[in-house]
Amino acid sequence: MASSGVLKLVSMILIVCMAVMGAPKAAKAAITCSDVVSHLIPCLTYVQNGGTPAAACCSGVKTLYGQAQTSPDRQDVCKCLKSAVNGMPYTNYNLNLAAGLPAKCGLHLPYNISPSTDCNK
Repeated sequence: MASSGVLKLVSMILIVCMAVMGAPKAAKAAITCSDVVSHLIPCLTYVQNGGTPAAACCSGVKTLYGQAQTSPDRQDVCKCLKSAVNGMPYTNYNLNLAAGLPAKCGLHLPYNISPSTDCNK
C-alpha cells in the first residue's frame, strides 16, 4: 500500500515539477533524481488525501523550485519524474491536488502544470 502511495505521489509531483521548467537558461544540470525525490516525498500525504500540505512538503517544493534555475535542471527534474511514473495510474483527484500544490505552497506560476508537458521544451 505504501509503494502505491509513493507512486501516486511521484505521478502527481511530476505535474507539480513541470513548474520548474520556466524560462530557459544555459548551464549544466546539477539536480539528481535522488534530490527530486527527497524534496518531494513529504508531499505524499497531501497528494493522496488533500487538506493542507505539510510545512516540509512546501519547503521541499520551494527548495526544488529554487534549485532548478537552469533549463537543463528543469528538464532533468521533469525527465526524472516522468521516468519514475511511466505507466503508473493516477486519479483526477490526485492530479488536481498535485497541480494546485505550488499555489498551496505560495508559488504562483505563469503556466499550467500538466502530465503532458514536454520535458524537452
